[in-house]
Amino acid sequence: MPITVSIVEDNEQLRGTLARVLNRAEGFRCVSDYASAEAALEGLPKDKPDVVLMDINLPGMNGVECVRRLNQVLSTTQAVMLTVYEDTENIFNALAAGASGYLLKRTKTPELLEAIREVHRGGSPMTTHIARKVTQSFHKAGPSTQATENLSEREQEVLDCLSQGFLYKEIAEKLGISYETVHTYIRRIYEKLQVRTRTEAVAKFLRH
Repeated sequence: MPITVSIVEDNEQLRGTLARVLNRAEGFRCVSDYASAEAALEGLPKDKPDVVLMDINLPGMNGVECVRRLNQVLSTTQAVMLTVYEDTENIFNALAAGASGYLLKRTKTPELLEAIREVHRGGSPMTTHIARKVTQSFHKAGPSTQATENLSEREQEVLDCLSQGFLYKEIAEKLGISYETVHTYIRRIYEKLQVRTRTEAVAKFLRH
């Protein structure tokens, strides 16, 4: 089954380009596109896409607030911000609202398609220097003990590795455990912290 994607973008030309790229790419299908957050909030609950590509600067309601509201009615849909903004405030506002990824509009097509695949698999894709900003901001504040007090020592070690950007395979090698065991720990961490993505888990682990 193809990954179904919806687009929320007020630039008509870019919206059309993204739709064509998705429909021509193997394994993807653009099911809808919207020029405003208000139209998206009305239509997306019926479309039920796997992934939404969301602009921030929209006429009327902005994309961050749109994501916040969509998360209340579309729990299985993953939102990825696709924007020109790369300031820390917009990044954290979007992640706090429930976005699972943050990409810049200059992202090349192959990287965009891979990011959609990644978020569909449960990952949190970010443009490289955006991810670096996130990690740096998290580590300036240090760990939040309140958020992780219910985690075991090993679960905290795994979460610390996640916060440093380690891949699952790298966590397994670093801690001397199997890849499958890493998955088990991460599933438990998500359940205890009541989150769905790496980004949400790290945000709870490290204050910003």
